[in-house]
Amino acid sequence: MNCMFLFKSKKPKSRRNLDKENKNSRLQKSAPELTTRSSSLSFSLPTPRSLPSPTSIKDLYTEREQNHQNLRVFSYNELSNATCGFSRKLKIGQGGFGCVYQATIDNPTGTSSHSSPLAVAVKKLNRQSLQGHKQWLAEVQLLGVVNHPNVVRLLGYCAEDTERLLVYELMSNRSLEEHLFTRKTVTLSWKQRLEIMLGAAQGLAYLHEIQVIYRDFKSSNVLLNDDFHPKLSDFGLAREGPEGDNTHVTTARVGTDGYAAPEYVATGHLRTHCDVYSFGVVLYEIITGRRTIERMKPLAEKKLLEWVKKYPVDSKSFKMIIDSKLCHKYPIKMVRRVAKLADHCLKKNDKERPTMAFVVESLRKIIEESNGAMRSY
Repeated sequence: MNCMFLFKSKKPKSRRNLDKENKNSRLQKSAPELTTRSSSLSFSLPTPRSLPSPTSIKDLYTEREQNHQNLRVFSYNELSNATCGFSRKLKIGQGGFGCVYQATIDNPTGTSSHSSPLAVAVKKLNRQSLQGHKQWLAEVQLLGVVNHPNVVRLLGYCAEDTERLLVYELMSNRSLEEHLFTRKTVTLSWKQRLEIMLGAAQGLAYLHEIQVIYRDFKSSNVLLNDDFHPKLSDFGLAREGPEGDNTHVTTARVGTDGYAAPEYVATGHLRTHCDVYSFGVVLYEIITGRRTIERMKPLAEKKLLEWVKKYPVDSKSFKMIIDSKLCHKYPIKMVRRVAKLADHCLKKNDKERPTMAFVVESLRKIIEESNGAMRSY
């Protein structure tokens, strides 16, 4: 199987072909057959490792030829036993792909050598998932070759008959979304929010460096470990960026309502600028403590980006949109600077948006100055 087929340069498709592609994706409800008769597959993908800064995702695939270590191939029975038959009591998340379970793997390396049991997260594909096998395979292929402190680590996978599962390192503090919007979790301080966003920005900047567009950046895909260190997750929608003289990749328009860049929604043209826009949306989420779409709010407050426009960053009323859960424990000048950075990321003209490398440096400076200002609180 050609492991590069999901990351080939894509030529713009006609409207007719796009409509046909969208129709087929809606109709397909089960995983397509794999081009092998084996019930347990090995794609010969390497375990994530430290790599020099590459110029593209293709360089990573070239690098992998020199590495003979593969991702661990788990059996379905092994993962079923580890999750107590995919018990509801062990379910820690759910999305378009399917459900995620916490589990303990007794022999995480799969070798005869002694290794301590390891807590992991097991993501199980829903057989009726519209995302399906193609996105499962995209995650295996991409996470099998990338390695960055702010990208979640894939430990292995399972592919038996129609079953598709992924095994990740466990991120014990779940997602940024849960800490911002639910009452069951600890409220994140202003400093924690900035540091989480800096880590997420570094992850995105790395992906853009290797010419990969994430396409699904949102607060629920920023996972947190024991130390609240952030890592990007869920790479089923990731695509390789444009090559040569191409300015964009044309794809079916998928993603999450409220986070997708308007030009992508309108045309299906995908660029790294689309990830920058999504990042700007989440910056406003950490400022306000509100979801991008609040269905229970009054009509004027349902859409976050429309609501914050009523409270300009340099106005006296700006303080009214800052998350009340922060209890005024923040330097207002720094919050304004984050809002200005968000506005920069949300520029209607995508060419006016900053690069993620610029965003990383901007957040570093804001954090340094915020730390100094917070000493007075």
